[in-house]
Amino acid sequence: MIPRLAALLLLVVAQIFVSGSSLFAVADLEPTPSQLRTTHIINRLVQAHHYRKVSLDDSLSALILNRYFLTLDPNHNYFLSEDIAHFDYLQHRLDDAIRRARLEPAFEIYKIFAQRVEERVNYAQSLLGYPFDFTIDESIDLNRNKADWAKSTDEINQVWRKRVKNDFLIEKIKGLNNKEIQQQLFKRYQRLITRIGLLNTTDVFQFFINAYVTTVEPHTAYFSPRAEENFRIRMSLSLEGIGAVLQTENEFTLIRRIVAGGPAARSGKLQAGDRITGVGQGGDEGEAVVNVVGWRLDDVVDLIRGEKGTLVRLEIIPKEAKISTRQLLTLTRDQIKLEDQAAKKTTINIEEDPTIKIGVVSLPTFYIDFEAKNRGDENYRSSTRDIRKLLKELEDESIDALVVDLRDNGGGSLDEALGVTGLFIDSGPVVQVRDSRGRVRIKNDPDPGITYNGPLVVLVDRDSASASEIFAGAIQDYGRGLILGETSFGKGTVQNLVSLDRVISKSDAKLGQLKMTIAQFFRVNGHSTQFSGVVPDITLYPENLSTDNNGERALERALPSATIDKARFEPHHGIDLPDLLPELIEASKERTIDDADFISLRDQRSEEALNPNQAVSLVEATRRAETSQQGNNEEEENKAGAKQPNDALIREAARILVDMIHFSRSSVAVELPSDNSAL
Repeated sequence: MIPRLAALLLLVVAQIFVSGSSLFAVADLEPTPSQLRTTHIINRLVQAHHYRKVSLDDSLSALILNRYFLTLDPNHNYFLSEDIAHFDYLQHRLDDAIRRARLEPAFEIYKIFAQRVEERVNYAQSLLGYPFDFTIDESIDLNRNKADWAKSTDEINQVWRKRVKNDFLIEKIKGLNNKEIQQQLFKRYQRLITRIGLLNTTDVFQFFINAYVTTVEPHTAYFSPRAEENFRIRMSLSLEGIGAVLQTENEFTLIRRIVAGGPAARSGKLQAGDRITGVGQGGDEGEAVVNVVGWRLDDVVDLIRGEKGTLVRLEIIPKEAKISTRQLLTLTRDQIKLEDQAAKKTTINIEEDPTIKIGVVSLPTFYIDFEAKNRGDENYRSSTRDIRKLLKELEDESIDALVVDLRDNGGGSLDEALGVTGLFIDSGPVVQVRDSRGRVRIKNDPDPGITYNGPLVVLVDRDSASASEIFAGAIQDYGRGLILGETSFGKGTVQNLVSLDRVISKSDAKLGQLKMTIAQFFRVNGHSTQFSGVVPDITLYPENLSTDNNGERALERALPSATIDKARFEPHHGIDLPDLLPELIEASKERTIDDADFISLRDQRSEEALNPNQAVSLVEATRRAETSQQGNNEEEENKAGAKQPNDALIREAARILVDMIHFSRSSVAVELPSDNSAL
């Protein structure tokens, strides 16, 4: 026997038992009575109240079926074309199944998917005992979402052969030896099966019902009770727990980071790298500690979270300790503020004569603690309140101009978009909203008066969406400031959250929440951001060569764009931005044309456009050369970063503001002599 196969065979024997138990768990999955009720409720709500009036018929049924396959296998790595053909009869029956809340077809498809995952993993692991030839000229497409379904086992095996070869090559270039690579990859692939075995009926139901509602329109979504709670946490920036960020590492729950100021940090007993092996409720006289080794992460999180003031016991293996070492500690749960996701400020000093100080406010999302506000808490958290405070602090620091950074801000609360915009305009309409009946309502600045009235730019990128586009669009339409960056995502729809527990009163089980599209929004100039986004006044990113692959336009079944009448509003009277814009654009181009950071950004975007399938070579010499070049680029970027801690786009935004200040002063100075000469 080949020596290196001996150890591998031992792993294979263990894998047979683990994977077998995973399949048994999947085989037992069946829909629950509460999921049947939830299906009825969701279908009723969508048919009656969704902005898009669509019939649940045979044509939609075929689209839902296809969406469900893609939900489970988006990269076409598991299903065979024969699997798709086997369920072809559902193309004209899935609509009837949804109306009758018959979920058996969804679970049957999922079980086939789990079987295919197991087969592919078994094949991948079997390849690890054989050598790879890294001199053969071949490549792998990492993005297969547009590929056809494999027509045979041999064809899908070829896909996986290249995947394993690529994974092996990556680790080889890192410097691992063959034995280390085999063991590492074997465990990695095994975790695919383990994850399948840990999925439950709630997961399968959520996969399927979301395939239905996203086929109606891509921003409609079902949240299971657990997903509903996570959404609440993201919007409120608070939770009740111990203040630790967790992740899964093999079969353990690992503490990745301790949140400053939380119970875990205050205790001094936990640190990043500790592994949690057990959780118990209450103090020493409380419930027995439950062994959580091998559990899915969110199940462990559910045990650790709890009401403020209650006790939780954790059994841990301290960082660097032997696996047999166990420590037991007790923590008192408390409210945790997620400050890393809140609005933040900083300043940049531009060396001029005199020095010009630029304030920067970064907003990751338009958040608000709905529950605290609804119960009358005067100190409820919101992005508007936080930014108002930051602006006043920056005013005390005597800033000369301001950057609002909305990059990667995917949106949030509509009311918060109104509130944050109102901090920069005196009064007037912010956005127009049209409902499914065609009625248009104007949403105004809720708080007359301006918190910040100085020079302003807003930085957006292709991931700035929804509420970000409301804010950026209003700032642009009012002439209040300049928009910098690249064309934003292009989402112009409004969603409402419906608690399904309130729809049906007699339900012991929690049913979750439906996020449903109920309206479209329009800028005060009457234009929609749907598809078109907010186009920057000054483009800092190289525009992608193919806009169809990005943003709302790339989403199937997205609502079409439209226009409505312009709202009545009074533009802001300040710096004459249209007159300054040509000079500002030219000055920015001169700075960025030879800037190393911007050259790197242009190269990255060009590569994305020219290589949408992310094809990479499987020739070792080629990959090593590419890796070396990437390393050199990263080293240059790190050196540049050491000289200037602010990223290139923020830096350029600050320089544009400096130009705005100088050019506006120059334009005033030029006008004065003519006025004086007339006297």
